[in-house]
Amino acid sequence: MTGRDETEALPAAGEPSSGALERHGAGSGEVATKRAGAVDTAEEPSPDTGPRTRDLETALTPEKAAPDTASAEDPDEDGAPPGSSRRRRPLRTSLIALAAITVTAAAGIAATGTIGGDGGDLAGSGPSGPPATAKVARTTLTDTETVDGNLGYGDATTVQAPASSSGNGDGQSAQNDGSGQSGRSGQSGSSGATGSDGIVTWVPEEGKIIERGDTVYRVDQQRIPLLYGSFPLYRTLASGSEGDDVTMLEKNLRALGYQGFTVDDTYDSATAVAVKEWQDDLNRKETGTVTAGDAVVASGARRVADVKASPGAAPSGSILSWTGTRRIVAVDLDVQFEDLVEKGTEVTVELPDNTTVKAEVTDIGTPSTSKAADSSDSSGSGDSGSGSGGSDDKATLPLELTVKDQKGLGRYQAAAVQVTLKAESRKDVLVVPVSALVAQRGGGYAVEVVTADGTEYRPVKLGMFADSKVEVSGKGIKEGTVVGVPK
Repeated sequence: MTGRDETEALPAAGEPSSGALERHGAGSGEVATKRAGAVDTAEEPSPDTGPRTRDLETALTPEKAAPDTASAEDPDEDGAPPGSSRRRRPLRTSLIALAAITVTAAAGIAATGTIGGDGGDLAGSGPSGPPATAKVARTTLTDTETVDGNLGYGDATTVQAPASSSGNGDGQSAQNDGSGQSGRSGQSGSSGATGSDGIVTWVPEEGKIIERGDTVYRVDQQRIPLLYGSFPLYRTLASGSEGDDVTMLEKNLRALGYQGFTVDDTYDSATAVAVKEWQDDLNRKETGTVTAGDAVVASGARRVADVKASPGAAPSGSILSWTGTRRIVAVDLDVQFEDLVEKGTEVTVELPDNTTVKAEVTDIGTPSTSKAADSSDSSGSGDSGSGSGGSDDKATLPLELTVKDQKGLGRYQAAAVQVTLKAESRKDVLVVPVSALVAQRGGGYAVEVVTADGTEYRPVKLGMFADSKVEVSGKGIKEGTVVGVPK
């Protein structure tokens, strides 16, 4: 066949100054040095050195990184691509892209015996056409990052039995662990009781959900209920008391259905009447006053993670530990991906059975290294959904992801999951499979277009790579155009 240009050897994909690919053939010697029209391709790059997916255009072609302003056939002075303005991040998909392009180049040779010349004369029909075809599609192309996460119920906090109380009215106090939960200070309505008074007669089982008004544990068969609030009861409340703790108590009484009082910061006779009704329902002595240990306070419903006290023991130390009731995903994110997340960012979570659910970033912590996280963790809790992970000092950013569709999580209580973050998105672009790209002599890429008369190679300008597809543009490239791909 006449008019066919020989193909220059393509540099190795791992060399940053090259605009093409190279792979050594399965046989001995380099194909490009043995016969005209063949393409040398290089071994697949190391995962540690492979370019990031959205930077592949810069790494594989001599054009500039911006797909809308740079030409696929305009290398700079020394043939090296300009540096990307965005921080490079390694991606496994870069290996797929590199391997796919080299395979396509080899497939083009097998089908036609040649690869297009310098872009000016690319017409050439294969004897039997490409082995398979695909259509140029118009779509939204999204580049992503996948990171490790842990599904669970979040950090566990402990419920402490109350310490001894002074019994001096408004000055009465109870010990708590700083997490917003306090226990019961002796008998209901008693004064001067110690945390060792009484016997624990009932504790909940692990996994039980406890809501407002439900029993957290029992001492001498008297119920210690859960109330909602942001701080524990810390003094005795009686007629004449004023403060935020009075407001919190009255809000809980109203939520539990008790009436006849005004929700404010004053404990008056009407409040005392409602308290007596509440105490009667709890089978307690109707004193009309509330002591620090008469209830446990938490921010909302709780799920029992671990029961530490046993029936028959004195109520002292840790009674139990608990978590929130909704499953969340915790991620220790490498700080190089910090620019991909903010509160409200939507992500995709892949479960061990390969099903996926949507989640939202609801909390972003403070960056820290793994050693710092290890040394600062003094709680000793093993129920956290996250962890410091590795043994090196890699800086990480803790994230909490909320999953609205709890049913979508199935029966998983705790599991290692994969979290996909959106890195970049291009709307309404033309794409082809990465494997459809064919390297041109002198740099740049083409696709083998199937026409009524056969096939011809048309040069294309590359845009973003993602999900085994690549954004393309060029003369004669439009939605629905049929291009050749290897089987």
